[in-house]
Amino acid sequence: MAYFLMRSMHNSGMEALREKHRPQHREWVSSGGDGLVSVLIGSALTDSAGAAQGNFGIIEAHSETDARRFAEGDPYAKAAVVREIELTPLPDTFQAQRITEPMSPPLRRT
Repeated sequence: MAYFLMRSMHNSGMEALREKHRPQHREWVSSGGDGLVSVLIGSALTDSAGAAQGNFGIIEAHSETDARRFAEGDPYAKAAVVREIELTPLPDTFQAQRITEPMSPPLRRT
């Protein structure tokens, strides 16, 4: 198991498309991509004027491949709202237990 910081940067001018897919995006996140990952925390990324630029999440996954599958399976990514996905492995010292209310169910241990 590993933790990743995931940043999904959005294409500009996608406000209407983002709004259209927001309910499916939230379902995807709350399910952890149907159990593919556990989403510990996440939020929108905005510019100084409050306009959406993307979203981020801290996720737990069995592998970086699973983390990427989760990010690429997001309805925002499938609808071409996302222009770039960045995954950064977090160190073994990352204190996940300090996040008290994860956004999706815990990842099943294998």
